[in-house]
Amino acid sequence: MKTRRPAVAGRFYPATAPEIKKQLSEILNKERQFIDISLSQKEIIGAVVPHAGYMFSGYQAIHFFEILKNTNQQFDTFFIINPNHTGYGSEISLDENDSWETPFGRVDIDYDYYDLLDFAESASAHKFEHAGEVILPLLQNHLDYPFRIVPITMSRQTTDNARFIAQNIFKANALLKKKICLIASSDFSHFVHPGEGRELDRFVINEILKMNPAGVYKEVKDRDISVCGFGPIMTLMEYAKLVSENPQARILKIGHSGEVMPSSEVVDYVSILIYNEA
Repeated sequence: MKTRRPAVAGRFYPATAPEIKKQLSEILNKERQFIDISLSQKEIIGAVVPHAGYMFSGYQAIHFFEILKNTNQQFDTFFIINPNHTGYGSEISLDENDSWETPFGRVDIDYDYYDLLDFAESASAHKFEHAGEVILPLLQNHLDYPFRIVPITMSRQTTDNARFIAQNIFKANALLKKKICLIASSDFSHFVHPGEGRELDRFVINEILKMNPAGVYKEVKDRDISVCGFGPIMTLMEYAKLVSENPQARILKIGHSGEVMPSSEVVDYVSILIYNEA
């Protein structure tokens, strides 16, 4: 069995399971009163989740994972879709490994989907990439049932590629009929003044709330907004529109790195739940 070893344990998150649990418990203690657990009653399609170090973005990310923990839904497979920061691999890349390892242990990749997805496979696209890896310990920490993953990197983030990925996943699952959840891994504005970042991000967030992928792309490109995972976000939105007649987006938490380490140049983090409103 080929296993992807963790590339950023000890940097983006602690190197041991007890240390991860301790850090996330401390974050949860600060955030618990602000988490809308009632959203766990919604039919979850997926979420936008940040991928920075837990000490910075954990305060936003933990909102989704607590909702996921408290839902009655149990997912077979999580599609972790993230931007490609390293430049390795194809413009859309699956991993070639059989499993991913974190300090919590191994999680198998769901190869049931591989023959049904029209994407390239590249171990190098995932080997050093942090944006997908940081999601997995959060899943492992919060869920008490077994699950598998399908990690997908995007290096060319276009509306066409987002639609292509979403349609592939939708068609594959129409055959496999598994309970799946899509996680779009993305940070928002990078290294800007907190006020500027808040203003720029709002243009993108407004389009997400309208479930308008083309609008997300236009705002990012026209205003040169440094949302690094806008492709995965568009993919999640396109998929939501395929599986739901009334998909909704709800902001869970907005923040930035300057709230942890004061600075005039910060990175913004937003967590957003995508669900079906029956």
